[in-house]
Amino acid sequence: MKTRIHVNQHNIKSNRKHGGGKPVITVKNYKSNTYCHQAVIDGPSKVIYSPHKPLSCGAHVWVETDANVLTLNAEGQEILTIKKAKK
Repeated sequence: MKTRIHVNQHNIKSNRKHGGGKPVITVKNYKSNTYCHQAVIDGPSKVIYSPHKPLSCGAHVWVETDANVLTLNAEGQEILTIKKAKK
C-alpha cells in the first residue's frame, strides 16, 4: 500500500483566519493518518492531480510514495517515521 501525502486546505484557511498553527500536511497509509508541518520523503515519489476522482477526503492533488516518510512538527522535531510497507 502506498503512502499518500496531501495538504489540508481547511487548516490553512483556519490558520490564516485565527492565527493558528495547526499542521496542514496529512500523511496517510493503510493504518494511520499523521498530521505534520513537514514531510521528508526518502525515495521516489510522484505528484498526482486527479480532478475527476479525488481522494475520499476531497484532495485533488497529492504525493504518492512507497518510500519511508519522516514527519516533523513545527519545531522540526520528529513525530513519526512511516516505514515502507513490506511485500
